[in-house]
Parts: sequence; C-alpha cells; structure tokens
Amino acid sequence: MKTETENTESEITAVVESPKPKPKTKAKVKPRTKPKAIKLIIVESPTKAKTISKFLGKGYDVQSSYGHVRDLPKSSLGIDTEKDFEPHYITPRKNQKVVTALKKLAAKSSGVILATDEDREGEAIAWHLVSALELEKKNIPSERIVFHEITETAIKDAISHPRTIDINMVDAQQARRILDRLVGYKLSPFLWKKVVRGLSAGRVQSVALRLIAEREDEIKAFKPQTYYTIAGVFETEKKESFEASLATVDEKEIEEPGITDKTIVERLMTDLKTAQFSVTSAENKELRKNPPPPFITSTLQQTAAQRLRFSAKKTMFLAQSLYEQGFITYMRTDSVNLSEDALKVASSWIGEKLGEAYLEGGPRRYKSKSRLAQEAHEAIRPTDARKEPGSLTLDKDQARLYDLIWKRFMSSQLPQAVFENRKVVIDGKEKNKSLATFSASSSQIKFDGFLKIWPTAFEASYLPLIEENDSLALKDIKNTEHLTEPPPRFTEASLIKTLEKHGIGRPSTYAPIISVIQVRNYVIKEKGHFVPTEIGTLANTVISTNFPEVVDIEFTAKMENHLDDVAEGKTDWRKIIKDFYEPFAKNLEVKYEEVSKTDFINETTDEVCEKCGKPMLIKFGRFGKFMACSGYPECKTTKTLPKDAPKPTGIKCEKCGEGELVERRVSKGRARGKLFWGCNRYPKCDNAVWENPLGEKKESTEPTEPEIPDNKNEETD
Repeated sequence: MKTETENTESEITAVVESPKPKPKTKAKVKPRTKPKAIKLIIVESPTKAKTISKFLGKGYDVQSSYGHVRDLPKSSLGIDTEKDFEPHYITPRKNQKVVTALKKLAAKSSGVILATDEDREGEAIAWHLVSALELEKKNIPSERIVFHEITETAIKDAISHPRTIDINMVDAQQARRILDRLVGYKLSPFLWKKVVRGLSAGRVQSVALRLIAEREDEIKAFKPQTYYTIAGVFETEKKESFEASLATVDEKEIEEPGITDKTIVERLMTDLKTAQFSVTSAENKELRKNPPPPFITSTLQQTAAQRLRFSAKKTMFLAQSLYEQGFITYMRTDSVNLSEDALKVASSWIGEKLGEAYLEGGPRRYKSKSRLAQEAHEAIRPTDARKEPGSLTLDKDQARLYDLIWKRFMSSQLPQAVFENRKVVIDGKEKNKSLATFSASSSQIKFDGFLKIWPTAFEASYLPLIEENDSLALKDIKNTEHLTEPPPRFTEASLIKTLEKHGIGRPSTYAPIISVIQVRNYVIKEKGHFVPTEIGTLANTVISTNFPEVVDIEFTAKMENHLDDVAEGKTDWRKIIKDFYEPFAKNLEVKYEEVSKTDFINETTDEVCEKCGKPMLIKFGRFGKFMACSGYPECKTTKTLPKDAPKPTGIKCEKCGEGELVERRVSKGRARGKLFWGCNRYPKCDNAVWENPLGEKKESTEPTEPEIPDNKNEETD
C-alpha cells in the first residue's frame, strides 16, 4: 500500500474518472510516468527566498530558515569543557515551527539544496540544517551551493555546480562561537559578583571598549602646548600677491607641531622685515591620483558613516536588504576582486556615457591583501551596473547606500585624476646668510578622471607665474599662536578602521561589536564620537587589570589568525580553544579569591540617609553611579548624584502648563544614553521630546536605526 506522498497525480485521477469503453481496435498504451519531485532550496531570509524564486521554475521550492536553526542554549554554558569542548546545540523554541515545516518539505522533496551565504556563518547554518532536518538520518540527498550575487545567471550556475559542506569553515565558525561563549559566560558572572549585576564581557567587544577607554584617558591626561606658525605675504615684480608658509629656520626644518620657543618667533618677526627674498626653487609637476578600490565591508561602513552619517549597524541592515533583493553582491567580504563580466558592463557604460577618454587604463583589477579574501569572491558592487542610481524602486536610505556603492564601483574603473602642481621655495637672507625659507604650492585639476563620479574634497589654489631667482617683496608677515589638541575620540568609522588595522574582528563582527558596547551602556555617542560611561570605564579597568589577555590587542589579533588557520584546514579548532581556555580558567579561579568587591565600588560620602540617618554610599549600578543607604537591605533609600540630576532648560511644559522641561538621558532600552527633554513633574506629566527645545545643535537623539534580524550568531557574548 502506498503512502499519500507516493501517490502520483495520474493515479489519483484514475480513481475518480468513470470507466472508459473498450476501444474497437487495439491501441498502444503509453506508460504512466511519475512526475519529478520538487527540490527544496533553503536560504536564510524570506526576502532572499522570494528573489531566488523569481529565477527558478516549478521544479524548485525556495524556503527560508530565518537564520540559524540551532544554537548554544542561553540558560547554560552549553559546552562540555571536560570532554574536549564538545558543544551542545539545541533548537530554540522560536525556531521549532520553522524546523518542523522544513522537515516535512524535505521529506517530500527529491533533495535539499543548502543555499546559505558563502561565508563561515552561512556554512555553519547549512551544517546545522543537515542535522536539524535529519537529512542524513532519513537518507535525503543534500547539496551545498554558494553565490556572491542573487541574479538568475549566478543562481543557475551555482545549482549546476554544487559542492559538499566545507567542514573547515564550519569548524572556524564553531571555534569563534565557543570562544565567545566561554569568555562571556565565565567572565560576566565574575563582573556581577565583584562589581555590579548586569555587566558583561566579550572577547572582542572588550578590546573595542579598551580602545575607547584608553583614548579617553589620553584626552584627560593631555596637556596643551603652545606653538606658533608664521606666514609671509609676498609680492612679485608684477604686483601679484600670494602667501607662503615658514618652512625652515637657520637652515633647520620646523618640526611638528611648529615653533614652540616664543623668543625665536619674536626674533624672526623682526629680522625678516629687513631680509632680502628671492625664489630658490620653482618646479611644475604633474601628479596623478589613483581611483579608490571598490568597497569591502569595512570601507563601506567607514564611508557610509562619513558621507551618509549611517551607523555600521544601519549600513549592514540596508546592504543586506539590497543584497537579498538582488541589487548588490554579498556585503560581508574582505575581497576587492571583480568579475570579468562586471568589468565588461562597467567599461560599456563608461564608454557610452562618459566617452573614450574615461576608458584609459581600464579595466582596472584590484588585488586583495586579506587572507579572508579567498572566502568571498568579490568586492561589494552592483549586480548590474547598468542599473543607475534612481532607476530602482528603493526607500530613501536604501537608495542613498546603493548610490554610494554604485559610484564607488564605477569610479574604481575610471582613469587617474591628473593634477598640475606648482611649488616654490623662497629664501630670506640677511648679509648673504639664510634666515628662513618659505614654501608655497598650488594645484589645479588637469583631468578629473575618477573624480567625475567620486568627488573628493578639493580646493584649487593659485600661484602667480614666478621663476627661479626672481626677487620678491615681503608685504606682510603673520604670526599665529596655536594650542596643540588632544587625540580625537573614536567615531564609528575610525574605530572600525582601527580594529581592521590591528586585525581584530572580521567583516561580520564590526557592526555587532559597535552595537553591543552601546546597548550595554559602556559607551555613548556625543556628536558622533564615542565616550565611555562610568560603568564602561569601570568594566574596562576590572577586565584590563585582572584579565589582560582578554583585551590584549596583539593576542586578539593572533586569535583571529588562528581562526583563519582553522578555516584553511591548517589547525584543529579544539586545540585553539584548549590553549586559550586552560590558562584563562586558572586565572579566573585565582581572581575570584584575590579580588574584593570593595576594590571598585562603595565610596563613602558625608551625606546621611534622610529616612534612617545612616551614612550614604556611592555605589555603581548598571547605568552608572548613584547614592544608596549603607543600611541596605533594611533601608532601600537611593538618590541620584548631583551631576546626574536633570538639567533645567527654563522652558515651560506645554502639556501640563505647570512643569519645566529638563534634559535627561534614556536609562534603558535601545536608546539608552541618548538625550531627551521631559517634564520635571514626571510621572504626573509624561511629556517628552527628542528635539532640543533650546534649539542647540546636539547629537541626534531619536533611535531611528532599524533592528537587524537575528539571522546570525555574530559576536554578542
């Protein structure tokens, strides 16, 4: 007896139709053929599934796994440290319906095609799907396909060239996940017990926090230094004026930041007024500047932050959407490689739209420096460069990011920009002795090249036509006093650049790293720059002091290299974890005994509790310092510190008409640490606004960034 899934359409039809009369002549009976069963294709997201479905016929059913279907449990460590770090994966409750549905579809299919992303994370998702859907157990054939763009050609080509799951890439992802879990689940309870509840640590997030905290220490310790710059206004024999900057004094070059000895400045200001000036050098040069390479993940995030004011999180959210709709190539990559087809399309467009002059030197090919470039085949580019910005149906921010990606790719195929530079050196002499030299330069664009599409900040400058040995008159001399400035705080762009420079993190981790240190209130943004909070500074101090290897930049970079070795099949992932965990666990055990909670918190004050009369203490909470009664738990009185008190604005509340709007910071949720203005009669009046009622330009406070779907287990532990 056949099961329901074994019945064919022809067999079912034969049952319900009435018997046909026997033919008078013998007829040839065609054998009934069993129709082909549908192949099940599984991807991570519904949008990706919808896009791929457009390119395939009825023989395929494209479904979404909605990201990972298995993960380590949240309620426990999920790693057996005694049995070679064996992970215990479970199917979270939120994923169980999806897994059940995919199981049924897989059972009815002729095979399963795993079409998850081409990086380690995607490889691990495919591997987990094989286990969760019991494909091997039920003898359901499965194949793995990868593609770096969602186009009809790429999808069909991938289907015709399947491969097996790359277990080395899976192991590299497992190793990262387990390392992050061990640090997060072992170190966070230590912080809870020794510092304050709610704190957490992460293998890479703690390094990012350290960079921000140490930069803040540098800024606080910085002592400004006075220095001076001197500029001369010179006039040619034709009465043409120009300005030149002091370059040398007494035949010695001026070192950064400038002249620090005021007596030297005073002497020069006097002596140069009677000096004789002439041009000792005048040269004209043609300078060429190469176009920038196409985007990789880090440069996309940096440029989007600088030009569009997008956070890394928002950039990756938008890029993922563009990728899943088939408009750009895969957005997590360290490769600057470009396909030959993409180069041909770009050349065709350039020749047609810009002319033959802009095809000089092309097509341009770029070579990747990163070891990871082998994991992702191409840079981030439009899947079809003929689709110009404005020609696609996109929302505002998607359109802005697509415009950026399109222009960067097209400009990478344009010729060098050519500049005509002029530089002159002027010598000031007294009695045939050189007192000082001045230099001046000018630059003009001779051919815009890649600047045609990718404009950069450039201000043309002018110098009159002067020749060597020409005499000049000093018309004026300017002395300007300056103060050296401290190093700037990190922005998202500069932090990502620094992490990348040191080899910390990978394309898939930059955005989650930056997001998590904000969510946990370790840092806040002020005018686009990261400032560590009190609790962030404390967490960094505790971790740096007691677990230096966790936040050591060189150590973390080496760990990333070890993970790369695992992905390349050069190293066993369990050895990597063992070498890290054993000394870490021993040190953790020691620190539990050595470190006292009072080492970091509970400062004494002169204030007494207004309810019980006992001394008030300054304590640390999850959101920073506050005052609490020393009689806790019998007395639970708490107070905000004066500096944390709401700042008055003097503006009357429009809603209640009685209170005053005061400046506050959000204490929890996605917008934690952000400024807002609310009525001081809260909770009697709940009026609150994001815009500064005083009209001052402060950081944008409204949390407008979309949530990124939890599709991947990126670095959050």
